[in-house]
Amino acid sequence: MRGKIGIIVGLAAGYVLGSRAGRERYEQIKDRAQQLWKTEPVQKQVENVKDLGKTAASAVPSAVWDGAVKIVKAATKKTGTPGDKLDAAIDESKDAAADVKDAAKETADAAKEAANDAGK
Repeated sequence: MRGKIGIIVGLAAGYVLGSRAGRERYEQIKDRAQQLWKTEPVQKQVENVKDLGKTAASAVPSAVWDGAVKIVKAATKKTGTPGDKLDAAIDESKDAAADVKDAAKETADAAKEAANDAGK
């Protein structure tokens, strides 16, 4: 109950303060935010994030998919006993897990590097 009252009070205060400032102040804030967004340092970081998203972040889903394909192929191969197929699938799953771990580490390292570059 106490949390709901806090939310209601916060919304009411925001409404009152916002309506006092009026549309003109809102437009000033909006224009300043757009000017900041268009600055070279901000756009440089936007490009860095886009590049990270295109490269490193795609490594994990790709590794998961490749691993799943290898496991299915090992489990459904035409030769060998069911035990052999199971052993092959287990071996492939271990390799796939290592590949996913490596891809996740590369993605995390790239994200850290991008964050460090953003702080410079």
